Amino acid sequence: MTEPTGAGTGKYSITMPRDIADAAKARSGPSGLSAYVAAAVARQIERDNLNELIQVAEAEHGPVTDEDVRALRDQLHKTRQQQTRGGADAA
Repeated sequence: MTEPTGAGTGKYSITMPRDIADAAKARSGPSGLSAYVAAAVARQIERDNLNELIQVAEAEHGPVTDEDVRALRDQLHKTRQQQTRGGADAA
């Protein structure tokens, strides 16, 4: 299996508080500490990218209000209920 261009690995030296390192080692499981740290960094990059997207959207359209969030959550909940019922009706 070949890796995508630019997806190689590298060896890095990082410094972190000992208690965080110990907790990460304890949770890393068979994949190891490197994979655990890489996954954590990847999640942080995704969060940073999402925050940048939100900033751009809010600059263009204004901030999202709590009411907007509630309305969208209600809509999502209703859609999921309809999909669940639709799937049960189709069976």
